[in-house]
Amino acid sequence: MTTELVTFGETMALFAARRTGPLRFARDFDLGLGGAESNVAIGVARLGHGATWAGRVGADEFGDLIRATLAGEGVDVRAIPDSSAPTGLMIKGRRTADLIDVRYYRKGSAGSRLCAADLDAELIRSARVLHVSAITPALSESARDAVRFAIDEARATGVLVSLDVNYRKALWTPEEAGAWLREAIGSVDVLFATEAEGRLIADVEGAEELAKALAGMGPRHVLIKFGAEGAMELSGGVVRRAEPYRVSEVDSVGAGDAFAAGWLADWLAGAEPERRLSTACAAGAFAVTSQGDWESLPRRADLDLLRRPADGVNR
Repeated sequence: MTTELVTFGETMALFAARRTGPLRFARDFDLGLGGAESNVAIGVARLGHGATWAGRVGADEFGDLIRATLAGEGVDVRAIPDSSAPTGLMIKGRRTADLIDVRYYRKGSAGSRLCAADLDAELIRSARVLHVSAITPALSESARDAVRFAIDEARATGVLVSLDVNYRKALWTPEEAGAWLREAIGSVDVLFATEAEGRLIADVEGAEELAKALAGMGPRHVLIKFGAEGAMELSGGVVRRAEPYRVSEVDSVGAGDAFAAGWLADWLAGAEPERRLSTACAAGAFAVTSQGDWESLPRRADLDLLRRPADGVNR
């Protein structure tokens, strides 16, 4: 399948505790993987579009797991094995039934050593969408340079540039993140953010006023996510809102990546704005219905399942 979306960043091995409570009492873990950008790549591939993910992984079993899993999901994998740095680790526990605790062990990881030379400029220029997150520029100076290089290459040929704020307080301060985002936003066509993330860029109250302020800085499409309360899009001067799909939440990690994947997949399909937003909300709803960052991402045939009969049985 021809690549339509290119993305890159750090994907880590994920250990998820099977029992609820302090991690020190956990004895059994499920092994998987997680990464904001690779989650989006999987989501777009499941919805029928060609997606490429690039990044560095350790020359270790975890790196092998990442490459094999993404390839198995139909993603074009451009992973560089790094023999001098390990694959980063993410540990996920459930402190209470309603509180997920995620810890990252990524300092000095292979993923943090990503640089501009690792990226295929021609691949970026020939894609329809470049998707990046603000996690990557927080990893290292070389990773920050890679993001700028990719954005510049995309803009040179009119490739749509999509940015998910995805703020991680463990990586940089609000001031550091805000400074980078204000510099980058003028080169972005699509911006995904929660209200709190949007205010890292523009200190404006009110969701619509915030979206307008952000759009005034460059993006043609501003998506504001309200979690369980739905989402809003400002594009072409028109504000559109989408109600959430009501599901039983199991694990909220990865919902924002699923939302971005749903919106971008429908943009690639040429869908109308209302449809794009609805698909984004549906994908986000699917993502929270089971354990794992990406395992519940929907395929096209799954989207109508949220309009299930009242008894919850699909016959």
